[in-house]
Amino acid sequence: MKNPFQLAFNAVLLVAVAVLYVLHFRQPQPAAPATIAAAIGATAPADTAAAAAPAVADAPVTPPVVPAAEAAANADKIAYIESSKLLDGYQGMKDARRAFEVKAKGWERQNQGLIAGFRSAVEAYQKQAPGLTPEQRAATEQKLQAQQQQSGEQQQKIQAQAQQEEAKLSQTVLGAVNKKVEAYGKAHGYKLILIASPSGSIAYGRKDLDLTAPVLDYLNQTYKK
Repeated sequence: MKNPFQLAFNAVLLVAVAVLYVLHFRQPQPAAPATIAAAIGATAPADTAAAAAPAVADAPVTPPVVPAAEAAANADKIAYIESSKLLDGYQGMKDARRAFEVKAKGWERQNQGLIAGFRSAVEAYQKQAPGLTPEQRAATEQKLQAQQQQSGEQQQKIQAQAQQEEAKLSQTVLGAVNKKVEAYGKAHGYKLILIASPSGSIAYGRKDLDLTAPVLDYLNQTYKK
């Protein structure tokens, strides 16, 4: 029969693997494509920026200067932008992802410390167990159980913190993108700008109605670290 604390140690390692997957192995993404499209197309909550404590910031939204004739010519036009290309090319999103990766490395170090601490305690117990009395073994096992529970709780907190920070950074960037797309559309006189996402919200669109490249240029020109 296996040592019960070897089983407990294996259980903690399973939790650790899940946490490390979130913090390290997964490529940080702000949201699924459909969620990104919805977020760009909707107005961000007013308190999003204040709650986010962002690592990146944008300059105030400055609408582009557009000749009146061009704006008038676009008055009845409906255009679209491709969300994945826009966000992948936007420097603000790149900076947000890098900021998240820096924090994720710190969380990974915390997680590794929890794993190493519990592993050392289990190994020490296994070496000492043959020379311990039943009462001493019971007391040590009780302490290990408590340490296992505390380690699991800390790992859950780390994972929750990672998810919250990722969501905050995403909402901050998406809020800025939403406002700038709105400013671009108004300045150029477009009747409507749609979001094309990999989920297939737009099945077809003429290339001359694709504003992804000019909007991306506008976003990056007005972005400020």
